[in-house]
Amino acid sequence: MKKPSSTRAHLRIYRQSFATKSIEGEVSAGGFNWQFNWQFSNGQLSVEPPLGRALIQDALLRFLIKADYSLEPGGNYHFTVRAKF
Repeated sequence: MKKPSSTRAHLRIYRQSFATKSIEGEVSAGGFNWQFNWQFSNGQLSVEPPLGRALIQDALLRFLIKADYSLEPGGNYHFTVRAKF
């Protein structure tokens, strides 16, 4: 059986605000780079630019929800996306 394709994504947190209940940062994977803003009070995630957004958005949201309380501004994190970019 063939091993599923995957890509390693790198995430950096720039800002975290409990007043606005949001986290801002950047994520890169497979030569793509995106800026994101996650409103964790309502689970809304915006990712820009739109080029390649569909490749990362779901995996990024799953990671953010899972790692929510351990994320800190200035932190660098990584996760695996089950797709080859």
